[in-house]
Amino acid sequence: MANLEEVAWLDATAQADLVRRSEVQPVELVDEAIRRIERLNPELNAVITTMYDGARAAALDGLPGGPFKGVPFLLKDLTAIYGGVPMSWGSTFVSGYVPDHDSELVLRYKRAGLVIVGKTNVPEFGILPTTEPRLHGPAHNPWDLTRTPGGSSGGSAAAVAAGLTPMAHGNDGGGSIRIPSSCCGLFGLKPTRSRNPLGPHLGDMASGLVAEHALTRSVRDSAALLDATAGPAVGDPYCAPPPERPFLHEVGADPGRLRIRFTSEPLTGVKVHQHCVDAVVDAAQLCAELGHDVEEIKLNLPGQLLMQSFTTVWSALAAWSIDIMAFLTGRTPTPEQFEPLTWALAERGRQRSSADYIMAVTAMQRSSRTVCRFCLDFDVLLTPTLAQPPPPLGHFSGPPDRPWEALYRAAEFIPFTPLCNMTGQPAMSVPLYWNSDNLPIGSQFIGRFGDEATLFRLAAQLEEARPWADRRPPVSA
Repeated sequence: MANLEEVAWLDATAQADLVRRSEVQPVELVDEAIRRIERLNPELNAVITTMYDGARAAALDGLPGGPFKGVPFLLKDLTAIYGGVPMSWGSTFVSGYVPDHDSELVLRYKRAGLVIVGKTNVPEFGILPTTEPRLHGPAHNPWDLTRTPGGSSGGSAAAVAAGLTPMAHGNDGGGSIRIPSSCCGLFGLKPTRSRNPLGPHLGDMASGLVAEHALTRSVRDSAALLDATAGPAVGDPYCAPPPERPFLHEVGADPGRLRIRFTSEPLTGVKVHQHCVDAVVDAAQLCAELGHDVEEIKLNLPGQLLMQSFTTVWSALAAWSIDIMAFLTGRTPTPEQFEPLTWALAERGRQRSSADYIMAVTAMQRSSRTVCRFCLDFDVLLTPTLAQPPPPLGHFSGPPDRPWEALYRAAEFIPFTPLCNMTGQPAMSVPLYWNSDNLPIGSQFIGRFGDEATLFRLAAQLEEARPWADRRPPVSA
């Protein structure tokens, strides 16, 4: 009989292989995941809704023969819908709402054979890059329980890093897959815009800022999962360029001699912590040792225009989030039902005209063409993922009468990640560096539009040269 404690630390691909060979049963993997959640979640507060009965029933009743048959999985409690299970979007206002259908992405997860055992903690409406909602309380980083696991996919990141499941769903509107991947020492890819579907209700979110995927411990899991979920759904307004071959085939393929350009200077001019600079310099040196053409550059790009446009769209997204959930729940929103920043941001969104919104989208699209043309001169752009190591919990809290302080601190923390949400380019955070406090510091690699293939080839090479999967945080299963 397999040692389930060690099996649970294998990546999802290896766990599924054991199921295919009948060396372990899906219900055994599910029961082990449940045991781990019950043991560690009181410390982590990563999982806020458990789905144990349904997961055990699915594992016992038979599963589709997909690439991840029998593998336990967690669903971020934001955007992706699981019919019959409460969802909250991290908000007191939404709490208790139960949708009656699955979203297209969840249907694809089920067809891949994944067994969803619970839903993970998120900040209210995914607004901040930390996971400290008033509704559920803070999620904790397993590398240091006093620090943030990042956000908005912070619950998913904490769970995977601590070994509760081998991977978990996430989405990314300004860095929300890459930020927690960096904070928790995971591999996190934001795919090309519209690579994964948002239906049936949504064609896109915030003019394409939001992308769906997952946080994983291995590169091959990310690639194989993207193969299982990618592609347009019926009626989608646009779709990403189709890949030449399955993404999994890129893992282990020779990336060739890539032209990699790097910088540690953000477009917005905020200060970058020395540990984050050290991490990106170290990553650049590793790439050079692997035979790539590596050169430091300056980004002559319209940073202020991009961020102003992003903020306009982000505030409109906050207003939309309140309005759409009011429509779905039949409830009337009032300020006291929301965190101060959420309400303030939504109010700013309502104060902008429809023309302001279209102008912001136009500015983002025009600037995106500038960025994408700039990126045609090389294969990959390397930057820090974040400007700071994982901050202490409470760092982003602001007084109720000054809610904008939280957003200002967020802007200082994440000057590098929102760019690719605006341009639609794929980007990944790779865990290659731990600082002197034993905290992971991710490095961000940005690919050309539609070119996840190059990123997967490079990521697999980096993973082989400097493996990270055997690094377990102090709080782990």
